[in-house]
Amino acid sequence: MSTSNHEPGIRKGGVRKGVYLLPNLFTTGTLFAGFYSIVATLKGDFHIAAWFILVAAVFDVLDGKVARLTGATSQFGVEYDSLADLAAFGVAPGLLMYAWALTGFGKLGWLAGFLYVVCGALRLARFNVQVNTVESKRFVGLPIPAAAGMVASCVLLFHRLGGSGTIKKVSIVILIYVLAYLMVSNHRYFSLKDPELFKRQPFGFLVLAIFLIIVIVAEPAIMLFSIAFLYMLSGPIGDVTGFFRGPKKAVPTESPD
Repeated sequence: MSTSNHEPGIRKGGVRKGVYLLPNLFTTGTLFAGFYSIVATLKGDFHIAAWFILVAAVFDVLDGKVARLTGATSQFGVEYDSLADLAAFGVAPGLLMYAWALTGFGKLGWLAGFLYVVCGALRLARFNVQVNTVESKRFVGLPIPAAAGMVASCVLLFHRLGGSGTIKKVSIVILIYVLAYLMVSNHRYFSLKDPELFKRQPFGFLVLAIFLIIVIVAEPAIMLFSIAFLYMLSGPIGDVTGFFRGPKKAVPTESPD
């Protein structure tokens, strides 16, 4: 029986050569946290579901950092990471938003949740094809983990401060459409992959980071929402301020004559 012409290439460069264990374990942690968020949503434990989306985000940051620091990057890891991200930051938040606030909208409610999921999938697909061509210090479009973090922090904020009914439903509908647009937009966002972030920084940066951690621990729901909200707005605001500044004018040079 004949074999496919592609099979030797798969054997040579695929999983038969082995996979990197540590970063893929962190990716599995992302997938597990996303799956448990779905389980919690189905049980009606919405604030727990939100927390597990944030846990998934922590695992997602760690798997990338570990892979780069150990030189353990691979095409298998990239693909596995994207699938885990779609489950943890696409399907889980989409289902959470629908079950938490949109069931009263009927078909329009679950279609809005699906819009978030499909825009997240498109964002991941675009990232995968642009990963070697786009500046590593910036993301094009709101990253799907940040969008999921915005959803989770919104749930936690309502759980902390109270509030339900019309205000919650309207705000979530608006949030879904805003996040869906931002994920597939061309707005640029700051990336934690920026190598400058991990170099020596002024002492004041350390003090600010410690203060920020203390405030987050004291009021996690409010602070996480504030951080996610500001990051969500940073892309459009950065583009608008850059637009109003206009292109830099070239400095005229004197003729050598």
